[in-house]
Amino acid sequence: MSDVSLKDRFVEYIHALQDEICAGLEQMDGKAVFREDKWDRAEGGGGRTRVIADGSVFEKGGVNISAVHGALPKAMQEAFKVGESHFFACGLSLVIHPRNPFVPTVHANWRYFELYDSAGKKIDSWFGGGADLTPYYVFEEDGRHFHTTLKNAMDPFGTELYPAYKKNCDEYFCNKHRGNEMRGIGGVFYDYLRPVNEDDSERLFAFQQANGNVFLAAYLPIVERRKDISFGAAETEWQEIRRGRYVEFNLVHDRGTLFGLKTNGRTESILMSLPPRARWMYDHHPLQGSREEQMLQYYFPKDWINM
Repeated sequence: MSDVSLKDRFVEYIHALQDEICAGLEQMDGKAVFREDKWDRAEGGGGRTRVIADGSVFEKGGVNISAVHGALPKAMQEAFKVGESHFFACGLSLVIHPRNPFVPTVHANWRYFELYDSAGKKIDSWFGGGADLTPYYVFEEDGRHFHTTLKNAMDPFGTELYPAYKKNCDEYFCNKHRGNEMRGIGGVFYDYLRPVNEDDSERLFAFQQANGNVFLAAYLPIVERRKDISFGAAETEWQEIRRGRYVEFNLVHDRGTLFGLKTNGRTESILMSLPPRARWMYDHHPLQGSREEQMLQYYFPKDWINM
């Protein structure tokens, strides 16, 4: 077993994963490349933000890593139900907004958190993460491919995990203020996976790696199939309306966004997840019988493996 701490190994892993994912996305786009900004957090730690924009395939996206530490803010002390504490948090978070409405938006993150008492003793730690897909027009084979790829990565760690974490995702990435309408077609989501001992820490670290390592295999084949489909103003308008729902979720409900803002995170990196353009139309309803109206049925939980 390595003498290097788990948190240092996880930081090393997300650096390598960021390189791999960015290279795969740049190759798929064929035009745009990622801009990189390295930044420091005054309270401790920093990160490496990479943003892609105005590509032939990807209109905007980011693949960010961070490793930050310091005193846990009062708001988070209340949320975690702890007193004066310190924390360490690291992870990779990505959101990719494609240009073509027939290519889905994708989001993923994999993170690790440690909590320390005022004397510096570690009192808690956990893993969290997942990946989810937000299509504007559904091709059932794409949803089946995305979900099956994630399931296959999880199954070696327990066949009960995918159904449980798929359910978590369906319930989490949901705009409750919109009648429990999901922002996309889900994927997997898990949080507060606490190791019970050192061996369990290794198992959970391997689980995180398995999930991160299949991201490109889950997403890029879908992009390849859909990126050259012709589209017009009507499809772009619908894409922008659904992007509005994406914005609503991220700013109202998303824990990662709220945690970053409450811990004095780098605002530009946090709000990288928002699309370049979105639309809100008062009391909008798609035309009866249209592809857009048919799409609404997919924004609720489905068994994508068996579609």
